[in-house]
Amino acid sequence: MEAYVMDAFSARIFGGNQAGVVLPDRPLEDALMQQIAAEFKHSETAFVTVNEDGSVSLKYFTPAGEVDLCGHATIASFALLRDLGRIGDGERTAHTRSGDLAIGVQGDTVWMDMAPPRLLRTLPEEEWAPLYEAYGLSPADRPAGYVPKLVSTGLADIMLPVKNHEILMAAVQDERAVTELSRHYECVGVHMFCPGGSDCTAYCSNYAPLYDIPEECATGTSNGALTYYLYLRGDVAPGAENVFLQGEHMGRPSEIRSRLTASGEEVLVRVGGRAVMSMRCELQL
Repeated sequence: MEAYVMDAFSARIFGGNQAGVVLPDRPLEDALMQQIAAEFKHSETAFVTVNEDGSVSLKYFTPAGEVDLCGHATIASFALLRDLGRIGDGERTAHTRSGDLAIGVQGDTVWMDMAPPRLLRTLPEEEWAPLYEAYGLSPADRPAGYVPKLVSTGLADIMLPVKNHEILMAAVQDERAVTELSRHYECVGVHMFCPGGSDCTAYCSNYAPLYDIPEECATGTSNGALTYYLYLRGDVAPGAENVFLQGEHMGRPSEIRSRLTASGEEVLVRVGGRAVMSMRCELQL
């Protein structure tokens, strides 16, 4: 069956975040999909089926297990389907374990609706120190007015603010500590960020060692959650296009875009980006 590697949230090969994308020629058992994801060794591999009604079904596996949703693998999957001529421009429905999502394909850019954003918890001050210390930092590295919060747009992450880009780049993760903290807070991992400048809304680094992902260079769901975090602070305006730069630690700079709309109490976050094919192969199964 067909299998690909896509570089998501990038306009060039070897940039952005790699995802495996498999187009099964028959139904696959979860155990086999897990083995395939482990063989690819990327942070996520998507298994993609285009349905007769034009909708697309996706399942996502990390090397350690299945996850409900993966933003960059979704962007990669729809960009691939368009490149192969399996779908055209327009709106599509993606069926995921996290729920049905609206996907917009516009030329070389794919936009995806996040699950309804939720502020799960604002972390009290007495819980800040272990989080910052897990990166060789302290609560003194937190910018004034920004508080660590647990936020979800399909997957829960801890939003961990730091003062500036220099501190962001100086962070060194204690994987064991962050794994235990992620397990304690029942979240995927930590999304560290600092306010951006004229070129972006924020600079980010993402860590998910609980799922065998020490660091990830582009994360759609996490930046969707960050968009909502910043909206609650008044830093992001509805209708504006936001830009998040991630992956500098890893030498794979990525650009993730987002848009937020609000109508009364209903808030929708959409994340967008490009993806390019870096590898094509056949799985001999």
